[in-house]
Amino acid sequence: MTYENLDRKLVNALLGDGRASLRSLGEDLDVSVTTVSNHLSDLEGEGIIDGYTPKVDYNALGYDVTAIIQLKVEGSSLPEVTESLREHKQMISVYEVTGDYDIIAVGKFTDTDGMNAQIKKLLTDPDINESNTSVVLNTASEHEQFELDLK
Repeated sequence: MTYENLDRKLVNALLGDGRASLRSLGEDLDVSVTTVSNHLSDLEGEGIIDGYTPKVDYNALGYDVTAIIQLKVEGSSLPEVTESLREHKQMISVYEVTGDYDIIAVGKFTDTDGMNAQIKKLLTDPDINESNTSVVLNTASEHEQFELDLK
């Protein structure tokens, strides 16, 4: 039995069903439960698989306002501002980027008043020089993962 691509096949199988049992993964991949367990442990140990999380539909829970916030930050303060944004529970993504802005953050809010309050609070930080906020009108795709190519 060759294990070529087994790790990628295992990742792809978990993308399809993150709650799959070791036994069902072994059956689907035609390997033993022990082999699946060992490879899964290796993938977790290497940080390739970093936890198992449910896919939450925030819109269904009332967080139906998504905002994309672009920030220009005082150069030396970039790490602190980034960390501060990461700590906001409603910021689901925070990126340090190239281009006109230094940080792009994506937040989920229950309404525009809540969004506005969070943005105003952000702008009290003296290290934030400029901001630009866009409200998402329609979500075409979000939090999508993709299957790995097999070598």
